[in-house]
Amino acid sequence: MPRKTVLLASFGYSTVAINYVVEGQQKKQQIPKPQPVAELFEKFPIVQGKSRPIKVLNRLTVVATDASHFRLANAYKDFDILAVFPKTEKLFHAACMTYDVDIICIAATEKQPFHCKRSPINGAIERGVHFEISYTAAIRDSTMKKYTIANAINLMSVCKGKNVIVASGAEAPLELRGPYDIANLGLVFGLSEGDAKAAVSTNCRSVVLHGETRATALGIIHTMKRPQPPSEQPEEETPAAKKAKTETD
Repeated sequence: MPRKTVLLASFGYSTVAINYVVEGQQKKQQIPKPQPVAELFEKFPIVQGKSRPIKVLNRLTVVATDASHFRLANAYKDFDILAVFPKTEKLFHAACMTYDVDIICIAATEKQPFHCKRSPINGAIERGVHFEISYTAAIRDSTMKKYTIANAINLMSVCKGKNVIVASGAEAPLELRGPYDIANLGLVFGLSEGDAKAAVSTNCRSVVLHGETRATALGIIHTMKRPQPPSEQPEEETPAAKKAKTETD
């Protein structure tokens, strides 16, 4: 992971997520404990073109083939981002409408076993949940590339490019691509130029923010009062007696 993070920082990415995958169909599958990100680096790499270090988050992806495979969100509190990969249409509908998650994964290595329907997808969009398409499978194998593109186009025909992110899912540094390359790949997936750029930038920031609000009680938003410039600050009121004396001097 450190090598990939250094490479991603050199590409200009400001945030990277370490993905832990839980296969729900395995009996008594334990939720892994994420390694503290501070232990990964002695010094975090600086983002290319910026003066700040890259931000590293922990993400959990739950692969669900049954409703019992997904637990209450409190069970996943150690992770910054929570994703679910529903394998059936019923679970996909539940993930869109009720699961407290940040990301819903779309199949990339196989043909989607069901068609995406407008009602649950619109429900997910209204709740601020995003749909993820992984591009790594498309560069590994020609058959998987067909599946990835077909499944992505199926999704775009319904969501119209809204709330979509394109992630790597890379297991090796050679599978990583720069943001402009991914945006161009988004055009192949059926995204417009603007939506393709958003899929690797603003939408990803929205996912991180959604994860932060999900982790707080009732999604509390912290606000700060903007300090007034000196010219806008009201003058101190002069006491009446002192004011009168000043005027008579």
